Amino acid sequence: MNIDYKAVIFDFNGTLFFDNDKHIKAWGEISKKLRGIELQEAELLEHINGVPNNKVIQYMLDGKATAQQMEQYSLLKEEIYRDFCKKDTDTFHLVKGSVEYFDKLKSQNIPFTIASASIKENIDFFIESFGLDVWIQPSDIIFDDGTYKNKVAMFKNAAKKLHTPIEDILVIEDSISGIKNAAEAGCRNIVVVDSANQYEIYKKLPYVKKVIKDFTELV
Repeated sequence: MNIDYKAVIFDFNGTLFFDNDKHIKAWGEISKKLRGIELQEAELLEHINGVPNNKVIQYMLDGKATAQQMEQYSLLKEEIYRDFCKKDTDTFHLVKGSVEYFDKLKSQNIPFTIASASIKENIDFFIESFGLDVWIQPSDIIFDDGTYKNKVAMFKNAAKKLHTPIEDILVIEDSISGIKNAAEAGCRNIVVVDSANQYEIYKKLPYVKKVIKDFTELV
């Protein structure tokens, strides 16, 4: 891989942890509660994957969600999601090769962190479940605290945490919205984990240098 970078920002869901089916099922439950209908597959790529919870809830309620509704249904969705994760013990682990890649970055003194659309309760859940604090300072992890419109600001904030210009950072993503937000934030080096089997779409997006199946391809 011919990519020159001084730091790395990882997305989490669908990138370091393959859990898209759990999110789909959880959002499906919320969709039935809010709209009385099943979640449509076409909605996932455009309106849900990589999008902060508040925006998803606003989308489902046609832009009329109150602050109370956004908080209530965001917390409920993630509670449902975490329950699905814990029940599926066979898949509840980091993506193949990710630990080895973390160790490689550490050995090369390349700083890295996570910028995720997950809320704090989920980030705490991941830190505890996967031992992420072995490699990443929890206070450096960027998550959906309700103040971010999209991931553009998240990526910029993560770059500040890493004390590295965004154009010198490798962003590793899996969603179309996340990839576009990384490019808009100023990232010029993006690797995509193809957890959604969208290779033909990913390779055409701006600044995507490589599409991988797991992190063994980077170790």
